[in-house]
Amino acid sequence: MMMIKIKPLVMLLVLSCTWVLTVATSDAYPTISDCGMEDLVPVRREVYGHGRIFDISHRFREDMPSWDSEDGIGQFLWLRDSMKNGSLANFSEFKFSVHSGTHVDAPGHVFDHYFDAGFDVDTLDLELLNGPALLVDVPRDKNITAEVMKSLNIPKGIRRVIFRTLNTDRQLMWKKEFDTSFAGLMKDGAEWLVENTDIKLIGTDYLSVAAYVEAIPSHLVLLEARDIILVESLKLDHIQPGIYSLHCLPLRLPGAEGSPARCILIK
Repeated sequence: MMMIKIKPLVMLLVLSCTWVLTVATSDAYPTISDCGMEDLVPVRREVYGHGRIFDISHRFREDMPSWDSEDGIGQFLWLRDSMKNGSLANFSEFKFSVHSGTHVDAPGHVFDHYFDAGFDVDTLDLELLNGPALLVDVPRDKNITAEVMKSLNIPKGIRRVIFRTLNTDRQLMWKKEFDTSFAGLMKDGAEWLVENTDIKLIGTDYLSVAAYVEAIPSHLVLLEARDIILVESLKLDHIQPGIYSLHCLPLRLPGAEGSPARCILIK
């Protein structure tokens, strides 16, 4: 009688193992093993789709740099309820600035009347955040001035441009202490961009698209007309310059002037 009771359970386990092994062969679940007989080791990838899809957003880390801080963003994630402590499920919560990591800026970031009027990240145009984008390398010894903008020869009609600068070479997003010497747009470079190009989305590789010495003046130029979206702190290592399909999705946060975003490039 005991064998009869156990046998269906054994069959269920065998079937479960078969199902898990079947799932493990798929691209979506590349690390699932057979019923816990092997250690489960998740794979964290930077490139997907057989080399066609590049994740250009940074993973959140406690030692990720934060604006004007020597200590990074610090602890940002807590396991509020744990199954190990008797909860029916694990529940985490997080807290950090909306301008942490890879993120977007809305017009309300630097214009208080736009903030009061509700020009937040929930009003940003998804059509601009998704579409063809040009990745360009900026001369490594300069900020992005009007002279540099002119020298890049960005064709008319290009609406989305990602600027890779010395920030990537210096690995600034991997250093905990905020570095005021990062490269970015100067005010005259921002003015030249607005007046002479069709660019409506700007991406850069540190916490601000604008150089520290002219951060507010440059932001004011870029966001005044409310038709340019700024994407900051992109991860651009090992990606060749050229045209890609950009897909960048911020969280829907009504009332917030910035939002973390997941951004990818597709060849």
